[in-house]
Amino acid sequence: MPAYTATADAYQGEFRRLQGLLPGEMRGWVTIVATTAMNPPVITTEEVDKDQVEVQVDLVRWEQLALDQRNLLFWHEVARIQSDTLPKEGWEMAALAIGLGGTVGELWVQDTLLLLLSLGLTGFAGYRLWRRNQKQNALKLALKADDRAIQMATQYGYTLPNAYKSLGSALKLLAEQTPDKSRRRRYESRLDALKRSAQRAKQASRPRPQAEF
Repeated sequence: MPAYTATADAYQGEFRRLQGLLPGEMRGWVTIVATTAMNPPVITTEEVDKDQVEVQVDLVRWEQLALDQRNLLFWHEVARIQSDTLPKEGWEMAALAIGLGGTVGELWVQDTLLLLLSLGLTGFAGYRLWRRNQKQNALKLALKADDRAIQMATQYGYTLPNAYKSLGSALKLLAEQTPDKSRRRRYESRLDALKRSAQRAKQASRPRPQAEF
């Protein structure tokens, strides 16, 4: 019992620490909780209500990360919240299903089998295209959140190289530990983009040679 209590207290202490890393205006409506999902990402964010957001943490894997790695991954989630890019309900697919259902019903009455098959094929192709666009858009949003996380880290006293190093090492570790191929590729894509961004930042920070007259 004492060991369980000590662990629970440690978790609550970490939640309070993360709460302190939130911008002041977000502390009243953003909470940090332990995830209850099966095979979850180490950290993710969900809207639980119109005015309430949860940052959900896989505590077992979270504790395996260094403190600086945790901070940068947390600020990535903060950036997602600030930019209002959390995933919404899939109303597009629901609307598509309703539309297809009504059309299929009408075609069934007319006994137009070929049109029905054509419609099904069109719907499937449209769904695949929508999924592809969603994945590409999700990656772009993740890269923007990474850039914003780096900026927030510098506001909390990190040097720019250390901020890049902390987030990069966290993404590399998560990629190595993630068995799911799709999720692992997302980590790897973010890591590649982060390396390019760090290189650009390094080049921009170099003093320019003075012109000789």
